[in-house]
Amino acid sequence: MAVQQHKVSKRKCRQRKATHRYQGNQSAKCPECEAPKMPHRICPGCGHYKSKQYETIVVD
Repeated sequence: MAVQQHKVSKRKCRQRKATHRYQGNQSAKCPECEAPKMPHRICPGCGHYKSKQYETIVVD
């Protein structure tokens, strides 16, 4: 098992851990209707994904 050669300061330890923090939900704009949507998902507003209609949206 490896043995630590030098003490890691609080600053260095926290800098390293800071890259693993939660970034939040990322959103993208739908190219068809400009509505916000999750990346790599069908748009909930118009039903398009990669310029193809996959889901029909019924308006009541």
